[in-house]
Amino acid sequence: MSKPVVAIVGRPNVGKSTLFNVLAGERISIVQDTPGVTRDRIYAEVQWLDKAFTLIDTGGIEPDSKDVILSQMREQAEIAIETADVIIFITDVRQGLQDSDAKVADMLRRSKKPVILAVNKVDDFNKYMADVYEFYNLGIGDPVPVSAASRLGIGDLLDEVIAQFPQGSATDEEDERPRIAIVGKPNVGKSSLINRLLGEQRVIVSDIAGTTRDAIDTDIKYNGKEYVFIDTAGLRRKNKIKEDIERYSIIRAVTAVERADVVMIVIDATEGVTEQDAKIAGIAHDRGKGIIIAVNKWDAIEKNDKTVKEHTDRIRQILSFMPYAEIIFISAKTGQRLHRIYEMIDVVIENNSMRVATGVLNEIMTEAVAMQQPPSDKGKRLRLYYITQVAVKPPTFVIFVNDKQLMHFSYTRYIENRIRDAFGFRGTSLKFIIRERKEG
Repeated sequence: MSKPVVAIVGRPNVGKSTLFNVLAGERISIVQDTPGVTRDRIYAEVQWLDKAFTLIDTGGIEPDSKDVILSQMREQAEIAIETADVIIFITDVRQGLQDSDAKVADMLRRSKKPVILAVNKVDDFNKYMADVYEFYNLGIGDPVPVSAASRLGIGDLLDEVIAQFPQGSATDEEDERPRIAIVGKPNVGKSSLINRLLGEQRVIVSDIAGTTRDAIDTDIKYNGKEYVFIDTAGLRRKNKIKEDIERYSIIRAVTAVERADVVMIVIDATEGVTEQDAKIAGIAHDRGKGIIIAVNKWDAIEKNDKTVKEHTDRIRQILSFMPYAEIIFISAKTGQRLHRIYEMIDVVIENNSMRVATGVLNEIMTEAVAMQQPPSDKGKRLRLYYITQVAVKPPTFVIFVNDKQLMHFSYTRYIENRIRDAFGFRGTSLKFIIRERKEG
């Protein structure tokens, strides 16, 4: 079952980034008193009580004038309405109720999505409570007084948020069909790819503004097996600064990746891998999803006998953090190699859910240690006692050692490579947890 998505919406300088950082538990966004400086991370994993969710900072308002603020707040609200399960609408008790707050509240109310109204900067409940009541006028429920900077009222806010999560989406769990998110920059051919797989013009393909707005789930049957493709093409082509468009597509990618078993990153062969592709790939990698890199528009490339190797090497170099990713060269336009996508999806899903017996893992580890001595520091040598697999999706292993500090990243990578030599695990990341066990 995918994690719920919670989005934060609000005017400049009401404390969106401060709240985001407090909830994320680390200083992720840049916080300054200059409006429009939230440039950094857009999403974070948050855990409250027994609930985990993905938090999104919609950010990106440049307040040149009241009109601009309002139009950009509307855009933020649209992103939140489209992608989030719950919306935190943050206002400022000291600035009071503003006209733009009321207009955005109107949009949020009409969306029928659960909205939690947070009134920020309430550092003293006795002093500001009368001002908090003014926000009842927005008509979107009880205002929750908080102070992000002083960390007051945060628990109450989170209680309200998790109370709105969809209750036990049992249907998701019963739906065993593989879910594949198609992600990538605008105009790399994501919609064309789905149309070609589907064999009909279902997703509108065009360079005109706003043709694919929603993340569309498309059911495709191939060789008697059903697959669900999640298209994230939704990018409004407005003459907006590049960063906003990039931010928007990354938010879409985060929410789609969250719901998928396999993530297919579509890259334009004529452009090669870009920084934005690497960002989107990083999201899928962090979440331990199965990963396929589909190099589209392969028909537009002049080829010789070295072309595939050159392109593969370049992708591996830029996406060096995911050497396990499967790569396929395709053309949505001509249909080249598209039938192979299904085989690849099946292999990747199988690997992402593969379990290895503990006895076999320990044999591999013992052999690896014999071939390459573990590192030592100040006369103390790392000892590896035991390894076992504790989870799938992604395959997760716990290694018990005498001293965690001695288990360098490079040695963990070495053990990972030995496991991959034995079992392949193509297309999926592996996760390692290092635990200390006292000697003897």
